[in-house]
Amino acid sequence: MLIRVLRARLRPHRRPIAMLVLLQLIQTSATLYLPTLNADIIDNGVVKGDTGYILRFGGLMLAVSVVQVVCNIAAVFLGARTAAALGRDIRADVFDRVQSFSAREVGQFGAPSLITRTTNDVQQVQMVTLMSFTLMVSAPIMCVGGIVLALGQDVPLSSVLLAVVPVLGIAVTLLVRRMRPLFRAMQERLDNVNRVLREQITGVRVIRAFVKDDYERRRFHRANADLTDVQLRVGQLMALMFPIVMTVVNGSSIAVVWFGAHRINSGDMQIGALTAFLAYLMQIVTSVMMATFMFMMVPRAEVCAERIQEVLDTDSSVVPPKAPVRELRRHGHLELRGAGFGYPGAESPVLRDVDLVARPGETTAVIGSTGSGKSTLLGLVPRLFDATEGQVLVDGEDVRTLDPELLAETVGLVPQRPYLFSGTVASNLRYGRTDATDEELWEALEVAQAKEFVERMEGGLEASISQGGSNVSGGQRQRLAIARVLVHRPEIYLFDDSFSALDYATDAALRSALSRETAEATVVIVAQRVATIRDADRILVLDEGRVVGAGRHHELMEDNETYREIVLSQLTEQEARSDVRAAAGPRTAAIPAHSRAGGEATEMDRA
Repeated sequence: MLIRVLRARLRPHRRPIAMLVLLQLIQTSATLYLPTLNADIIDNGVVKGDTGYILRFGGLMLAVSVVQVVCNIAAVFLGARTAAALGRDIRADVFDRVQSFSAREVGQFGAPSLITRTTNDVQQVQMVTLMSFTLMVSAPIMCVGGIVLALGQDVPLSSVLLAVVPVLGIAVTLLVRRMRPLFRAMQERLDNVNRVLREQITGVRVIRAFVKDDYERRRFHRANADLTDVQLRVGQLMALMFPIVMTVVNGSSIAVVWFGAHRINSGDMQIGALTAFLAYLMQIVTSVMMATFMFMMVPRAEVCAERIQEVLDTDSSVVPPKAPVRELRRHGHLELRGAGFGYPGAESPVLRDVDLVARPGETTAVIGSTGSGKSTLLGLVPRLFDATEGQVLVDGEDVRTLDPELLAETVGLVPQRPYLFSGTVASNLRYGRTDATDEELWEALEVAQAKEFVERMEGGLEASISQGGSNVSGGQRQRLAIARVLVHRPEIYLFDDSFSALDYATDAALRSALSRETAEATVVIVAQRVATIRDADRILVLDEGRVVGAGRHHELMEDNETYREIVLSQLTEQEARSDVRAAAGPRTAAIPAHSRAGGEATEMDRA
């Protein structure tokens, strides 16, 4: 898998890689040539007392050393540059693929794992590539060249190599085979640490509110201890590798000196040749050690490459159309025909046979118990999910045939959990339309009932917003998210329980202002609060993924038991009856009695 990941992304870098290999060949050849020159200086210069010979060949050794150093520096520079480019390309590929995922694929992998795969896993592949360029290319050249030149110095003494190299190879292979499953476990447990840490940072207010500091501390310690345990086991195997290699090296050096001394004594070998042979032995062993170091890194990089490729091989369930529709009548007509959605392998679908028609100038509301599929229904329109059955139509065109940019321009969604990006109020509001003027931003803030608190913030539109909007309250985040979609000015507005963190007075004022701003647009509201949706032109009641009722508030109160139960769970019988009488007469946007009584309440869900 590692080769598969590298092959495609190193192809554009063939020229620098070829130059790198050439430089490594030159520098390794220079390294191998130095012991031969040293042997000549000893045998023909030192032993014979020829100073001129020593100076001439000493100068040659100096020149060869300079060539070795220059080529090594150039090779490392090219290797580092190519490895960095490889890491950049892989990160970009993973990021692009994740951006194409629907909510289903993101949930399948999990955000912490995707972050780890994009950062740590790519870094491991990049590091092993760099080590390959700087070590692995030169190691086989040095090993083969060292053996050949050692044979040139003394053939009988080279029999020591027949024992050294196989022993090292077998030892390294056995250790690497045991490391590979540990490296996979290490990456998975690193995912778990990231997940726990991310949950604790995000939910720190909840943790403190319930005084769960000790529990979460123990939970993190367990995840941390699991990761530490695997790392210690890997470290123990690594700790065995170098002592084994050095034991073999030292034993072979002793054997070479022992047998070499006997051959020198018998006149079959010169002192310089023994020195050169020892140098070649060390170079051979050094190359094996470099390969050993690489073999320690390769298993982890292989696991990381598998995890990266798993993301790259996952196709999004939301596929862009091959021949997209690029123009619409732009009337904002939304229709669901027998739409349904189910997760692969689930016992039952989330939505089944949903029919809905939402027209421009009308407000359509969706209400139901928790888990009835309300948010999933809205997610089908902007293609956060694709319907697994039926159709979702915008202006008569299936959303799966629309150009993604056209769909984004036509549909504006305020999610259940609004997210603000780090930056300023203005940068967040311009997220949907970058050319919006300051006047348009203030106008959107005024409609969203956010102008007052933004004016109080230091800097106004340029006031700082922290990541996720953590420096503003829940209600303020919702109002800024609503203002953002108002700046976008789509044809279809989708509000997914976007008023839940607002007090009743602010909710009523916001809905009143929205009704004027979106008078010609199609509005679909998902809400738990009856007061938010009771004046809608059409209310859809969901129960366990099915539509169990549709109509106006007073109609549903009379003949739909599910809707009546929801209303009575929030209003008294007397208030519900007065709502029905009021709805039967002229329509109003009045705040219910219990809402007016609570008009002084502050925003809910500031935590």
